[in-house]
Parts: sequence; C-alpha cells; structure tokens
Amino acid sequence: MSITLALLAAAAQAAPADNPPVAPPAPQTNSQAAPDEQEDPGRLGPAQQSGGDILVTARRRAETIQSVPIAMSVIGGKAVSDTGAYNVGRLTQLQPSLQFYSTNPRNSAANIRGLGAPFGLTNDGIEQGVGIYVDQVYYSRIASATFDFTDTDRIEILRGPQGTLYGKNTTAGAINITTRKPSFDTEARFEVSGGNYDFFQAKGSISGPLVGDVVAGRFSASFTTRRGTIWNTTQEQWQNSQDNLSLRGQMLFRAASNLDITLYADYNRQAPTCCVQYYARLAPTQRPANRQYTALAAAAGYAVPSTNAFDRITDVDTPLRARQKLGGASMVANWDLGPATLTSVTAWRFWNWDPSNDRDFIGLPITTVSANPSQQDQYSQEIRLGSNGKHAIDYTVGMFYFYQTIDTQGLQVQGPAASAWLLNPTSAAAKNPATLNGLTSRNTIGFKNTSAALFGKLTWHVTDKLQISPGARLNYDKKEGSYISVVTNGQGSTNLTSDQRGVLAPQSYAPKFDNWNFSGDITLAYEFSPDVHSYATYARSYKSGGINLSGLPLDANNNPILSTATVKPETVNHYELGLKTQLLDRRATINLAAFWTDIYDYQATVNNFQLAVLRGYLANAGKVRTRGIEFDSAFRPTSGLNLYVNGAYTDAKYVRFANAPCPPELSGGSNSPPFCDISGQRLPGVSKWAFSYGAEYNWPAGDGQVYVGYDGSYRSDFSSNPSPSAYMNIAGYSLSNFRLGYRKGDKLNIFAWVRNAFDQNYYELLTTQSGSTGLIVGQPGDPRTFGVTLSFGIN
Repeated sequence: MSITLALLAAAAQAAPADNPPVAPPAPQTNSQAAPDEQEDPGRLGPAQQSGGDILVTARRRAETIQSVPIAMSVIGGKAVSDTGAYNVGRLTQLQPSLQFYSTNPRNSAANIRGLGAPFGLTNDGIEQGVGIYVDQVYYSRIASATFDFTDTDRIEILRGPQGTLYGKNTTAGAINITTRKPSFDTEARFEVSGGNYDFFQAKGSISGPLVGDVVAGRFSASFTTRRGTIWNTTQEQWQNSQDNLSLRGQMLFRAASNLDITLYADYNRQAPTCCVQYYARLAPTQRPANRQYTALAAAAGYAVPSTNAFDRITDVDTPLRARQKLGGASMVANWDLGPATLTSVTAWRFWNWDPSNDRDFIGLPITTVSANPSQQDQYSQEIRLGSNGKHAIDYTVGMFYFYQTIDTQGLQVQGPAASAWLLNPTSAAAKNPATLNGLTSRNTIGFKNTSAALFGKLTWHVTDKLQISPGARLNYDKKEGSYISVVTNGQGSTNLTSDQRGVLAPQSYAPKFDNWNFSGDITLAYEFSPDVHSYATYARSYKSGGINLSGLPLDANNNPILSTATVKPETVNHYELGLKTQLLDRRATINLAAFWTDIYDYQATVNNFQLAVLRGYLANAGKVRTRGIEFDSAFRPTSGLNLYVNGAYTDAKYVRFANAPCPPELSGGSNSPPFCDISGQRLPGVSKWAFSYGAEYNWPAGDGQVYVGYDGSYRSDFSSNPSPSAYMNIAGYSLSNFRLGYRKGDKLNIFAWVRNAFDQNYYELLTTQSGSTGLIVGQPGDPRTFGVTLSFGIN
C-alpha cells in the first residue's frame, strides 16, 4: 500500500466511517504515538508523522490504512489547503502514480499508473477507468469532477481494479472524495487566499444543529478567480483564467438510534476565459512543402506573435469560453441492523457544457467556430450490505444501477482563410476564399448509457495473521448512440464539391453496444508483525465496450468507416504485491507496491489527421502492459521535523498495436502508410519516473507554531501523442513549492506561499494542428505564483 504526504495527516484522528451512525469498533492499535505527536489531522506538517493510526473506508468499513491490502493514498483536507491542491488536476504533484491531463474541462482525463481514459480528445461513448466518487456518488465524467474541492475532509486514491468494492466498475483505480459531515456542535471554518495574477479564493463552511440532536446541517461555499496567464494580442485580454463558484449543502437526520439519512445538494459554476493552445514548435510531415505550416503562413503573410510559447503570447482569433454548470442531489441512508449495516445511495447529477474553441490555434480565420455544447443527466442507485465489527468472515455485497443521457449540439464553421490553408495551394479552389468560407457542420449527437451490477467481497480471517479476500462482480452494460452531421456550404446548400467534402463530410450513424461480463479478484494478506503487513492480489477485471461519438474516420471517398463505430471491451489481468511497514516506534513508514497489468483490446483514442478537424476516434490496441514499482516513505526524526519521499517507476507500453495511426512525421503524404505498427512503444502521458518529496519544520511560538515547508515533484519525459512521435515528447521537469507561516491549532493558520518557485517552463500537453501542416501547439503549465492564505475556525 502506498501513502502520500497527506495520508499521514490523519495519523492522530480516525476518519468517520462510511456507514454511521454505529461505526465498526476502532481497530486495535499495537502502539500509540506519544501525546505530543497527536497533532491535528489533515494538516501537511503532521502528514509526515509516522505515529498513530489512520482510519479509511476504502473497503466500505473503518480500518487502519496500514492494514488495508490495497495500494492507496490519502490526502487530508488541510493538506489540500496547504499545498494548493484544490482540484483533481493539482493532486498529481502529491501522488506520483496519478496523471491528469486537460485541454479544457470536457477534454480531461484522470489516469492511474498510465491507465484510465484514452489520452487525447474525450469521447463520450466509453467509460472512465478511474472512478470519481464524492460522498459515495459516482461521477460519470471527469469533466464533472473538475470542480474546486469544497469543505473536503479527505481524498482517498485507490490504485488498481476496484470493481468488487465500488458500484461502477473501475479497472485502473478510484478517487474517493469525502466532504466534512454535519455536526451537532456549532462550528464554522473560513479561508481566504490572495496572490499574483489577481488570484483570490475564499472558502467557508458553517455547521450545527437544526432540530436538537435529531437534525444537523452544513453549508459550504468556495469562490476562486484569477486572471489568465496568456496574453491574446488579437482579443486584447488575458486567457486561461479561473472563475469558479461552488456551493454545497447537507442535512443529517437521525431518524432512529440505528438509522440516519443524509441529504446532499451541490451547485458549481465555472466561467473562465479558457482554454488556449498555441504555437510550440514545428515538425516535418509527409505533406508537400507548399502545404506545410512555413509555406502556408508565408503565403498568407502571417506570423505568430512569438515562436517561444513561454513568452505566453498568442493571437488566436476565436473567442474562448469554457463555461459549465454542474451539480445534483443525493440521499445516503444507513440502517444498522446489528450484525450488518444496510446502505442506500440514491443520486441525480447534471452537467451542462458551453464551450468555444479556436481549433486552428493561430490568428487566421481558418476555423472560426468550434463548439460542442453538451447536456448530461445521470441517475444512480446503489444498495450495499456490509458486516459490522470483525468476525471470522467479513463481507460487503451490493447492487448498482446507473442511467445516463447526453445530448450534444456540435458546430464547426470554416472562415475566409480556410481555402488557402486547407486546399492544394496550386488549385483554383484554394485561390477562391468562397470555396470553404462559411462551410458549416452541424452535429446532433445523442447517447444513452445503462449499467447494472451485482458485486461483493468477503474477507476470511483464516488466522489472526492471515486473511483471504475473494471478490466477484456481474456487470451489464448497454450503450446506444446517434451521430448526425449535416454539412452545408456558404450558400446553405448540402450539395457539396469534392473539395468541401474533403474538409467537412456529412455523416450519419447509430452505433449500439451491449454485453454481460463476470469478473473478480482475490487477495491474500499476511501480518508478519503488528507493524509489518503484506498482501498479494490477482484481479480479472473488465472495462465496458464503447461507441464512437466524435465522428468516424473517412475512407478514400470521404465516407465514414462504419466498422469503427464500436470498440470492444477491455479485459484486464492485474497482479500486485505490497509490503507496508512502520519502524522506529512508528516514526518511519516505508510502503512498497509492485504491479503488473495486462490489458487486452485496450481502448485507445487516435487521430485521423483530417484537414479541418483533428478528430479523435476510438480503436482497440491488441494488448497493452503496464508494470512498475511504487514506494511511499515518511519520517519524523523529531517532533518538529517531518519528511516524505514518494516515488513511482511505471513502464507502460503497447505490446501489440499493429494497425495504429501513424505519428505526424509519417502522415499527410500520398505515399504515407495507412497504419503504423507501434508495438513495443510507450503509452502516451506516462512518465517512467515520478516523485513527490518534501519536508516541514515547526517550532513553538507562544501557544502556537511557526513553520516552514517545502514540497517538490518531478516527472520524467512522456509522449503527448497516442502514437509516439519524436516531435511530441514533453521533457521532464520538476516543480518546487515553499510556504512559511504560523498556526494555532484549528483556530488560526496564516502562511505565505510560492508555487513553481523557480518559474520552471514546462508543457502540460502538446497536440497537432489538423491537416498535417507540421504545426505543434502546446499548453504551458502555470508560471511562478505566490500569495498569502489565512484560515481560521470558530467552535
């Protein structure tokens, strides 16, 4: 099992169980931290302390994290604040095995150990491999989980398949977010931060009794704003800004001594001027020289404001927008039956997406409109029965039902510069702006997704030291889609020329998929001593098949290739060994995990390099393998000094992918191969080496503490293209964050911080301009930021 820096933040205090009101008895500890080590949980400083026990609910019961035979990490709510990790994307600096990529909220992906969602543009027709859960509710799209964390108690990151424990099948892992619960003691928490780039963030929560000791409520809110870090010379505004509002309410009703019901409601609004990608570098392709970027730009008399992306200047001419509204309501009921607790989780969620992008990535009117507004609704019901206490056999069994609808209205419009840029420059059609000006594609996309499952896991305590835990899952998935693209020319006619069809071709298809699947796992756990635990796991897992809902690749006659409308399910064989140790009177924790995962019919997002739209569609790679070793270590040599080092070595490769699309440098020519064999090459987005490390030192000051802290992270280079390309590797980089402050228990914490302190230039992503022009555009990471945070509590 793996523990990040903030996992140990909870070392002095048990986290609440998922099944109140009568939680299982607290696990017996074999040694306790000294009284002066029992500091407040969730704070980054004690996050590295190695004393005490941390309770988690990864297996749907309260257990100490060191005894749970799952590779997992926990980040406490105060560590989220101290490190500035206030959304899923920022967790990657704390957890080396977690990867997160985003060109905008919709096109986001969270991966664990290189697996989860295909790297590239999001396709609604497939599942996530990494499940996102907030207060036990499954969030079906990573886009709906890009909210700012509000009133967070802890975040559990589970690595490896989790389908026998969680409602929705997850083949790569799960991110389980738990917010603070309503309290029957009146309390309030507030936090305000300010910094450069006009950064301002305010968070607050208040909780207390509403009706005696029967009903309690909690309300929390978060607001974040920051101007952009990229200056647009055409639109004369800062872009890639932040503008987020989050509201959350809870009401706990103790209906009886053994029954409680909690109602949740939340609303989130994001309206940033986002997200711009722009000139990063050039790469040769197989296109004739007069159809590549240098010649095309010269012919148009065009030059980008800067060829150095880290000047942070662009001139894209389409207004940018990444507006979304998301929220929902849920009810969690826990009924203690004595030997077991029955839990019901009922939820509805919505996500409304309203974007505007510049998909030619430069300041010429080539593609003047590119937007895919989308509306999603999901409904889910989970029922679980979990044993209470510790018996010869413990168990969790459950049923899960999920239904989702997505409606998308796509629009793409070509502008007056499109003809010269996208067509053969020597042709008459290219010399006539009217050929493509006003060429419009209107896409109507519908999707229905139904999933149901029976799942369960037993833990047989063979002896006091040996456990055997088998699990099983029976899953049903059904997906139905509709994709209709109507293309009209500048005069509004559907009678298109071959040049126009070569840029935007009409499509209409209705893919379907349904399948039953049975999967399972087994874990053997052995306790060598109270502070040395080990486990071995085998899992046979499954990721549902999918349907392509982003348009299909075209044949030589510009007709959709219907055979690509569906993709096969993934089949996963996963093997893992783990060792968890605490040493030196629990002042040192060193945990190791080794894993090997084979994925058959891996679902990859690939690019077809069409002229006008970089369309990402799905394809099955024959086999993918990821393997590696992870370690987490934390040390507390003195009561005032905490140290941690976490690391991951991940070797993720295509074992067999003979019919993959070719990388940019082999694409675009009349003699370019239709497919490339990329077997043996690495998966995109995965660094072979990744580390997080840091320290905090504190010393007494009156009735509080002064502290200084450092947090660093490093990741080695990785590929930013589904088919590896010599021109699309992102170099390795390291980031350093510092903070200096004063804290006084829960009452007061004030600190100054600087993030990316050495102003490291690095890319989060690279991608290609459509049409095989050789232009590669990038999305730079945040520059150095600094500011001050003040938080205080009232009890």
